[in-house]
Amino acid sequence: MKVVSSQWSVVRKSSIGFALCTMLFALCNSAHAQQTRKVFRIGYLDPSTPSGSAVLLDAFRQELIKLGWIDQKNFTIEYRFAEQKNERLPDLAAELVRLKVDLIVVTGTAPALAAKGATSTIPIVMTAASDPVASGLIDSLAQPGGNVTGLVSLSPELNTKRLEVLKDALPKLTRVGLLRRPEASISEDHQLKELRTAAQALKVKLEEIETQADAEKLVRAFQTAKQKQVNAIMTTTNRQFFAERKHIIELAAKYRLPAIYFQKEFADEGGLMSYGADYTDLYRRAAHYVDKIFKGTKPSDLPVAQASKFEFVINLKTAKQIGLTIPVRVLERANKVIK
Repeated sequence: MKVVSSQWSVVRKSSIGFALCTMLFALCNSAHAQQTRKVFRIGYLDPSTPSGSAVLLDAFRQELIKLGWIDQKNFTIEYRFAEQKNERLPDLAAELVRLKVDLIVVTGTAPALAAKGATSTIPIVMTAASDPVASGLIDSLAQPGGNVTGLVSLSPELNTKRLEVLKDALPKLTRVGLLRRPEASISEDHQLKELRTAAQALKVKLEEIETQADAEKLVRAFQTAKQKQVNAIMTTTNRQFFAERKHIIELAAKYRLPAIYFQKEFADEGGLMSYGADYTDLYRRAAHYVDKIFKGTKPSDLPVAQASKFEFVINLKTAKQIGLTIPVRVLERANKVIK
């Protein structure tokens, strides 16, 4: 009987042990299921408009989906647009922080500064900042430190290249109208310095025309450009001008002014030429930063990357409309020619 009792005791202990293991396994599975069911909230901060940013936002969303994220299932996006008014950015950033979003995606330097001013803990991912080190957003590209990381677009350097391309396309170019905002950001100040130096080297007069990115003021800006007898038009790189690209393209056609722009979407939608970073690629790459952060990587451990894809697009339809012949040597350099 003692032997039987001892065996029963062993069986009973084994059963209890098995039951405990089963309970622990179930609890672990339950905790894992709760963790995987978490819906991450992304805050999106943009100084421009929803319609002006739609094409880039779609690229960002689609890349997240390719990475395995499901919209409205395990991530949602809280959109905040300043509608061309940068002074609204700090309040919109503070609003996203109050909503307790898990991460904030910003489009450039101004919204990044607003977001960083609102939080030092929520991760911030830049899609296309110009010079985040000079503006104090990060310590360095390799070691950003803090809660900000993402991508830079190299805007100042590319503006100089755009002016050179414009000169090559228009050998007799002597006067260029530069559309710029009155309240220049740190990034735009840098762009202006680079452009002024490049204009002197190319022996081109740079007519700086201050304008806000709204319909009425843009009309006046083009009237001013015509009065100043400019041979061509370009703009500083900013989200506001991108959002109003259709109107700018229409005005350039109306006044028969050759123009070069900073994103391919301008040329795709009827602008004469564009040269710059592939912003669609930058937004896709930003989705990879978000993916890594949601999976546990700290923003400070993710080096800030530079734009790596650049495109030169020429729209020959537009050239024909304004009576311009693009030199063959310039056409041969284009990545894409729209006929």
